[in-house]
Order: sequence, then structure tokens, then C-alpha cells
Amino acid sequence: MTDIAAAPERLTNRVRSMLAGSAGNLVETFDWFVYAAFGLYFSKVFFPEGDRTTQLLNTAAVFLVGFLARPVGAWMMGLYGDRVGRKAAMVISVSLMGVGSLAIGLCPGQAEIGMAAPTVLVAARILQGMSMGGEYGASAVYLSEMARRETRGFWSGVFYATLMGGQLIALGVLLTLTAVLSPEDMQRFGWRIPFFIGGLLAFAVFWLRRGMDETPSFHARQGPRTTTLGLIRAHPRATMTVMGLTAGGTLAYYTFGTYMQKFLVNTSGFSKDQANLIAAGSMAVFTFAQPVFGALSDRIGRRPMLIAFGLLGAVMTWPVLSALSHTRDVATAFVLVTGALLVVALYTSVNAVVKAELFPTEVRALGVALPYSIANAIFGGGAEYVALAFKQRGHETGYFTYVTVVVAASLVVYVAMRDTRRHSRIAED
Repeated sequence: MTDIAAAPERLTNRVRSMLAGSAGNLVETFDWFVYAAFGLYFSKVFFPEGDRTTQLLNTAAVFLVGFLARPVGAWMMGLYGDRVGRKAAMVISVSLMGVGSLAIGLCPGQAEIGMAAPTVLVAARILQGMSMGGEYGASAVYLSEMARRETRGFWSGVFYATLMGGQLIALGVLLTLTAVLSPEDMQRFGWRIPFFIGGLLAFAVFWLRRGMDETPSFHARQGPRTTTLGLIRAHPRATMTVMGLTAGGTLAYYTFGTYMQKFLVNTSGFSKDQANLIAAGSMAVFTFAQPVFGALSDRIGRRPMLIAFGLLGAVMTWPVLSALSHTRDVATAFVLVTGALLVVALYTSVNAVVKAELFPTEVRALGVALPYSIANAIFGGGAEYVALAFKQRGHETGYFTYVTVVVAASLVVYVAMRDTRRHSRIAED
């Protein structure tokens, strides 16, 4: 009777803990994507020389540096999450993000302190990159382990919706600030405001996460102490599967979800305000689609969702990007970007739970975080830089082909892998 009476309380604590973890995802992603959303405004502050494409290229290079730091954070926090706890890793990761955001918001421009300005920017993005690398693995595993078996796909969608919610809020802040501030004020001080907001919210989440429960799977863990070499030796197939299934999905997302804002301005010829509206509207639809598609995977499986993304992504990428480069109509651009993102949602809605279901408890945080972050750094972090490099050399369509080929390569992985809904290695319910 005592166990029956305590069941509702345990369920309430479980849901409360999952919501606390999701709130942290939202704030961390807000902090991370503020850099991309406001890059058009602060690129000249840190990199005043050259034309707009050169300034954006330098800003994208720092964005890439942050991504290159993500595998380091994934490795450190993955080991920590498997040895000490998922909750402990999530508390540390949000702290690093807060420090990085405040450092960028407070840093003077190159006109005031010279080369120290881009140096501080790079250092802050390294901290944020380490934070995001650690956050993804720890929080994806946390939510997957806390969710019930029959609803893990749904919670995977919620997980990604909170990640995208952070980006959507970043775009909302951008739209608000551009509505009340002049372009001159935006470049002079307006771009700093979201970094202050994100830094303060990160430290609020720090206190919230300290009250979360640890997962049942972590408490029940068995097996040897987690090591990097042990992961590679014992689970080479799962590790390579994570890298392969991530490559196409993350490149497609960063193409249509983050680089698109700059593409619409720098290639299509839209104004910054028009590009912001298109990006915000399409991201809103994309965000709300995540739990719906995730719940669908609980019924039909994860593998069919991934295969559908691979097929549609390989077919539609080139024509959609080509059409966007020539359109000058806001409604047409919105439909094209939204359609592309809904295809990407077939991957993003299930990617967290698929990775978690591939590994046993004792190496799950490291197994999810490290190979994902390596692939994400190479293909996601490099997306803007590669795209702008193609454009600067006058061969922008080469980037369209690059995305198509990588998505097609990931399709091969989706076809070859087993459906993790049926073959999940998360034993606890």
C-alpha cells in the first residue's frame, strides 16, 4: 500500500525533474544561439575591417571554434555524467554557459581594446562550446532515462523543442530589440542585451537544477568504470552509428535553422528585418512539430523517421536552396524554409532518444555526447564557414551539393541500423 500511495509522488518528482532539465536546455540554447542571431550586428564590433561577407566569415570562424570545443566538453562531462551523475554534469554545464555569455556581453570592441576583443570572444565561445558539448549528452540521457518506455519519443521531441525554444526566444528578443532600437543603437549596444539576459538566466537554472532527482538508470548502473578507451573498444559500432546518423541531420539543421538568416540577407537580398521574420516564423513551426513527430516515433519506430528524413533531405536540399537564392517574395521564402525544417524535424525529434537507446547505462552519457559532438563540430559547426567560403569564391551552389551528399551518406546509416525503439538498451522504465 505504501508503494501504491507513493507512486503519484514519484511520478510528480520525475516530471518536475524532466521539466527542470528541459528549462536548462532552453536557457543554454538561448545563450548559444544568441551569437548566431546577433552576428549581423556585432561582427563589425569585433572584426571592423573588410566587407560584410568578410566580417561574417570571421564571426563564423569564431562560431566554428566554439563547436570545436564541444567535443572537449562532451568528453569531460560525459565521463563525469557516467561516473558522478547526470544531474551533476548538467549543473556544471549551465554554469560554464553563464560565464561565457556574460563575458561576451561585457567585452569592449576592437576599437577600444584592440586584438584583446576577438581574443575574449574566442575564449568565451570556447567556454560556451564546452558547456553545449556537455549539456547535450547529459540532458539527452537524463530525459531518456527519466521518461517511461512508451513515451520516450515524445520526451525526445520535448527535449529538442526546448533546445529550439531557446533559439526561437533568441530570435524573438532580436525582433523586439530591432523594433525598439535603431540600427545604429543595435550595433552600438543593443546586441549586448541578450548576452546579459542569457547569463543571468543560466545562473537561475543553476539553482533550479540542484533540486533535480537523479535517474533510476544511474542508480542501478553496473559494469566497469567508464573510460574513453573502454567506450571505443566495447561499443565501436554504436559509436560510429552516432557519428554517421548525426552528420547529415546536424548539417541540414544548421543550414536551414541558423545559416538561413544570413543566407536570406547575403544571397537572396532580403532586409535584415525580413530575414528575421522568416527565420522566426519557420522556427516556431519547427519547434512545435518536435513533440508531435517524437510521439509518432513511439508508434511507428525511430528508424522510419530517420529514413524519411534521409530520403527527403537528399532530394529537396539542392532545389530548395536554389529557389531561395532567387526568390524575393517573403511568403515564398517562408514556405520553402518551413518545409525544409519540417523535413529536418523527422531527424531532430528522435535524435536524442535514438542515441541514448544505443548504449548501456555505464557509458551512456559519454557514448551519446562524444561521437555526437565530434560530428556536430565537423558538420554543424562548419556549416556557416563552408557556406560563406563557397560564396566568397563565387561557387555558392557547391555548398548545396555538399549538404546533399552528406545527408545521402547519413541515409546509408539509417537504412543499416536497427530500430532502437524495439532494441533499446535502456532497461529501466
